[in-house]
Amino acid sequence: MPHPPHPAVSVVVPTHSEKRWSSLLRTIESVRPQQPAEIIVVVDHNPALRRRAERELPGATVLDNAYDRGASGNRNTGAVHSRTPLIAFLDDDTAACPAWLAAMVIPFADPAVIGTGGGIVGAWAGSRPRWMPDEFLWTVGISYTGMPTETAPIRNVWSANMVVRREAFQAVGGFRTGFGKLGDQNRPEDTDLCLRMSAETGGCWMYVPGAVIRHEVPADRTTFGFFLRRCYAEGRGKVQMAGLLDDTHDLGTERDYLRRTLPRAVGRGLAAAGRGRGVAHALRAGSVLAGVGAAGFGGAVESLATARTRRSSRLAH
Repeated sequence: MPHPPHPAVSVVVPTHSEKRWSSLLRTIESVRPQQPAEIIVVVDHNPALRRRAERELPGATVLDNAYDRGASGNRNTGAVHSRTPLIAFLDDDTAACPAWLAAMVIPFADPAVIGTGGGIVGAWAGSRPRWMPDEFLWTVGISYTGMPTETAPIRNVWSANMVVRREAFQAVGGFRTGFGKLGDQNRPEDTDLCLRMSAETGGCWMYVPGAVIRHEVPADRTTFGFFLRRCYAEGRGKVQMAGLLDDTHDLGTERDYLRRTLPRAVGRGLAAAGRGRGVAHALRAGSVLAGVGAAGFGGAVESLATARTRRSSRLAH
């Protein structure tokens, strides 16, 4: 059955490694039937991969990243090339479910909406760890408990499944390059973008949980060590982001998550374990506490490093 017509949308997919070639193909093939105006694949400083994409992705526009290495530059390159009023971003390890694009653009009927984000479910390489709390599925790029369960306003969405209004995106210069997930750094460039776009335009973001994509979760991201490292990096990244934003940007979402969502998760898990419903509930409660501790430690480390840098700068002057 053909999809109903929707506003013209360009879909931008950043990619960087031949190791993700098969998943990149799945991403592209999941989007083609949804009739975007254009599919733009942007390759991150990898000439061999660019040549292969040009040969083997007929109908897609293939570009080199025009900015410094990183997904932010890839996405900005694709956005600059596009000419449609709406721009969608997908990662190269995702696959869009049928009617994903049609659902993502519905909220744009309201001119106050500057961007949308959709639901993300996991395509686990193996089984999901028993200790993994629903509230911490964000550590592997999956929608987590605490997010809206129906279409609703939200402060920020993820760039793995995002559509933006072109004018609002351009007004802030797109994603902040040099600030994102690169090497051992894991900084929230998508949250930063959402906050800046809202502050610049006064517009709002909408979360559309029914606009679903599947996100690959490789086995090496299902270890407890990765979980702790990811939480630690998130703590550092949020402090770094706060340092780049002015006081008009509200970080209350993080406070609500810490004060309400996570304590409920711990209480629920311990209560279930106490009723004999299995050790997995206790493990998940313990993982919540460990994740909070790792994020808090990361935030403290970054805050200390920031204070030292500022002190050194004052002394130098």
